[in-house]
Amino acid sequence: MMKEQIEEYLHYLTIERGLSSNTKQSYARDLMQYYHFLVERNITQWQNVDRYLVLDFLETMQKAGKSPATVTRMISSLRRFHQFLRQERVTDHDPMQHIDTPKKQQKLPDTLSLEEVERLIQTPDTKTILGIRDRALLEVMYATGLRVSEVINLRLSDVHLNMALLQTIGKGEKERIVPLGDLAIDWIERYLDEARPLLVGKHPDETALFVNHHGKKLSRQGVWKNLKQIVREAGIFKTVTPHTLRHSFATHLLENGADLRTVQELLGHADISTTQIYTHITKKRMTEVYKQYFPRA
Repeated sequence: MMKEQIEEYLHYLTIERGLSSNTKQSYARDLMQYYHFLVERNITQWQNVDRYLVLDFLETMQKAGKSPATVTRMISSLRRFHQFLRQERVTDHDPMQHIDTPKKQQKLPDTLSLEEVERLIQTPDTKTILGIRDRALLEVMYATGLRVSEVINLRLSDVHLNMALLQTIGKGEKERIVPLGDLAIDWIERYLDEARPLLVGKHPDETALFVNHHGKKLSRQGVWKNLKQIVREAGIFKTVTPHTLRHSFATHLLENGADLRTVQELLGHADISTTQIYTHITKKRMTEVYKQYFPRA
């Protein structure tokens, strides 16, 4: 019965909240871990879960060496789940009501310098079909700040080169319009002319913009794997993920005078507080420059 109510909640997240499959899977992992903990303590109904059981569960996570960020995410998952149970009258109380979320340490995301971005983007061998695709992909990722899930889900019909923009579906199924720079447009055109027709081959009906060597939609894993190889070839000794390009896009915009609200719109953040992490990066950079160049710093 308890398991069925977890399934109902996951269904609710998909239908009512419109969350992505990745977010739903994250909730599912958290809640199943919680469920197994309760079963081991002979709890058979959600009504029997109290604050002390939740605290016991969180303590076992900490003792198991889970990071503060992981524990914080778990608290958030449990808070929403128990609110759902009460809303659906499965329980008449909320054990999360007096459990505080620990203050999260704000970790500054890794970024690349302009020189590193240039080096990375120019690394693919554009004398090859896949090299042209990778160059176009990197140009788009840096020029738009799209999430990797948004990039791989771009369809041919989403890209409007004559208007210098593309449309994408972000978190919560929200659509947004993102401008495209001239270099990104040039490389998309070259990719569409010289590389994509040869890649799709036996799959002429494929609608995804970026495809793999089999002519099918490029996967998240494919993007990660290719990027890792390109970073190595570029001689960049940093941990670079697809999200690093998104962070670099936002940081470089702010460093060159863009306002926070515009960056929020471009990134597709629902809340400006999410975007404000980038102000910490620019302040940190400003402090470093000040210390380096001001004689009395």
